[in-house]
Amino acid sequence: MRLVVVIPTLGRQEQVSRLLIHLARQHRLPDAAVISASNADDVPAQPFAAAFPVSVVLGPRGLSAQRNRALERTLGRFDVITFFDDDFIPADDYLARICAAFAEHPDWAVVMGNVVRDGASTAGLDWQEGLDALGEPPPNPESPPEIVHHLGAYGCNMSIRARLVGDLRFDERLALYGWQEDVDFTSRLRRRGAVVAVSNIRGVHLGTKSGRVSGERFGYSQVANPIYLIRKGSVPAGFALRLIGRNVAANLLGSIRPEPHIDRRGRLRGNIRALAHVLTGRIEPEYIMNI
Repeated sequence: MRLVVVIPTLGRQEQVSRLLIHLARQHRLPDAAVISASNADDVPAQPFAAAFPVSVVLGPRGLSAQRNRALERTLGRFDVITFFDDDFIPADDYLARICAAFAEHPDWAVVMGNVVRDGASTAGLDWQEGLDALGEPPPNPESPPEIVHHLGAYGCNMSIRARLVGDLRFDERLALYGWQEDVDFTSRLRRRGAVVAVSNIRGVHLGTKSGRVSGERFGYSQVANPIYLIRKGSVPAGFALRLIGRNVAANLLGSIRPEPHIDRRGRLRGNIRALAHVLTGRIEPEYIMNI
């Protein structure tokens, strides 16, 4: 089983360097890694001192577009394509467990790991905090892993059985940061195999805040993207509407006393603009390029 790690990145050269060095600790090394970037400045300048081949693909900015360029580079050459955000830290046995999961379950299309700490919902974690979290012993390590089936995958760490991808691609109308591009793609792939999370495949998502889009743009995507996916048919209305409701409520309440690391008022402005567009029948996730 040949496995490639794909790292889409934007403005986080140091994070990419650290992740590549960290991947050399894997019990099962990747057969290759691909960095997908929109600018050569986003790629580490120093030679890659990796124990596996590392290549770079460049093209237009946007998470969906960057994922697609990596797919074009890797499909037909690898059995498993593992996507890591550049601020994700996998446990040292992560890739070995991914390969074992796919080998033992031929009906699985997508496997996610257990994010033991997620800085995306906080001010973020630094690299050492992420390593410390991974160093904490898991509860009940001798128990069989918990396997949970999902509608779609969390894109900070997801592995895909390559032969099932076919002509599926990430939707590039979900521009820039993407927002639900991972769920859209993997929920469509779920028609070809199960999408699961496995509890003993562990990692930490640092939630680094650099390289993010503006609050207003992100707020627009929080509403427009789920509505677009309902119309597209890739997610159930109940899932998308609950997601919108949670985010709008959080931004409304947070705008009264915003957290220092989240632009709640900008997000709320984006929410309101998207809701106004939806009420007039305008469903254009790519509109964020105009904000």
